[in-house]
Amino acid sequence: MKDLDEVIESKGRKFLFFVEKSNDEEDYIKYEQLRREIWMDPYDSLSCPRNMASENYFNDGSSLFIGVYAGDEKGNIQRDTARFIGFAYGYIGVINKDIAYKKAGNLNFYSQYAAVKKEYRNLKLGLLLKLYQKKAVQALFHIDSITCTFDPLTGVNAYRNIYKLGMEVIDYKISYYRGFSGILNRADIPSDRFLALWRLSGQKEKPDYDLDSLFQTKELVVSSSERRIGGKTGEVMTQVSHEIDCDVLQSLKPYALIEIPYDFYGMLQETDVSDDKVRRIPLDWRIRTRKAFTELFKTGYRIVDFRCKKINSMKRSFYVLSKKA
Repeated sequence: MKDLDEVIESKGRKFLFFVEKSNDEEDYIKYEQLRREIWMDPYDSLSCPRNMASENYFNDGSSLFIGVYAGDEKGNIQRDTARFIGFAYGYIGVINKDIAYKKAGNLNFYSQYAAVKKEYRNLKLGLLLKLYQKKAVQALFHIDSITCTFDPLTGVNAYRNIYKLGMEVIDYKISYYRGFSGILNRADIPSDRFLALWRLSGQKEKPDYDLDSLFQTKELVVSSSERRIGGKTGEVMTQVSHEIDCDVLQSLKPYALIEIPYDFYGMLQETDVSDDKVRRIPLDWRIRTRKAFTELFKTGYRIVDFRCKKINSMKRSFYVLSKKA
């Protein structure tokens, strides 16, 4: 079988991307250790190392473990746990349960985890990890689609998955993980998720529209403004959502915009205080955008793009939806 190990350079640093083939359970401990370090949710975990080893595609199962080692300052790369800085994990499933495994075209790869350490997140490794996963899924499983979930309010994931990779949002799942805590979530904020489909063959056509024109015609269903709050680290500026523009929501224009916070992860941390008005800022975002997405989806709108734009020195993020999709 072809060796998929690949050294990839990003912003002057070298990284080794590899598919885990080991049958030694000790080699799987690093995946759970890194997952806990990134998400910091004590109530969530991967399987035990013994089970992870057996469920690997190269042993007895259908799961795929991908890892990333960082090179040192001289570019030398060693397979040392201390240099293990990113991973992706997923498994084979079926699209139509009535067909199940009868037809190869009904097979799908579900990507459950993909992340890198915080200090390596400005090196485009998230995108590279997804592209490497695509390469591995096609080479090993000969499967033509990957599905995953991501929080609709996280712009960093939306930009990568929709704008860069051309994924299609196929469903909105309300409170998908129930009370999901940890550093990237908060138990009091419902864990709504998009279910996204990534078609690995071909290239999705970019929609033909002008973002500035959409602002001028006021097609914003959900929008925001800045407000100074007493945050967890002191006085900070944050984005607060406005009430839904029902006129736009109920109109049948070709395009609609839904704004989300530019930095939802940061907002979750800063608003984690005792002041109820501050604490509910991300909850307002969740409830208002949930209604906007679900109502627009019902009337035939689909997400066709995701864009970030600086307006009056304020960084803002928008989903672009269209009736033409």
